[in-house]
Amino acid sequence: MSSFEDADTEETLTCLQITLYHPDRLQAGRFQSLRFCHREKLPSHKVVNFGRHSSSCHYVFQDKQVSRIQFSLQLFRDFSSSVLSVEIKNMSQKTSLFVDNHELGYLNKVKLPPKCILRFGDYQCLVEKEDGESLTFFETQFAWSPTSLLEENLRPLRTPVPENGSHSTLGSTLPTEMDENEL
Repeated sequence: MSSFEDADTEETLTCLQITLYHPDRLQAGRFQSLRFCHREKLPSHKVVNFGRHSSSCHYVFQDKQVSRIQFSLQLFRDFSSSVLSVEIKNMSQKTSLFVDNHELGYLNKVKLPPKCILRFGDYQCLVEKEDGESLTFFETQFAWSPTSLLEENLRPLRTPVPENGSHSTLGSTLPTEMDENEL
């Protein structure tokens, strides 16, 4: 038997892809502790803290507007699922955390959807979860957005314009379906 046959099967890891935006991104050192475009492997039982306190937080924002511990992420598995889910908890007493349009106060927590936008202060984070098979480890990967994530991902839906190029909501009739023989 070869060592190839005895080797452990490699499992794919759940990955949290986090795209960050801040209007003053050029402030020296704001994101110096983050390694952009690099996947970091972490144990799934670990609570991952984000904030400005370097000894309490795994991911540090060099910004006095950020709480010592701003929020935490913890992975878990639902009873009816074989994949990891992510729970976010607001750890800031001063700043609300928004998950999409839902406000989390201090110590409130919620399960993250597969794709959402987190907001606190001037920070915006697009979090996208890529499911994996492993229950032992997960990964994080950071990216930077030069433009607001709200503008990119939450644009209001535009009203379609009819083929004749004009659109009026007052006194207009809805189009009706016609059969070819009715012409």
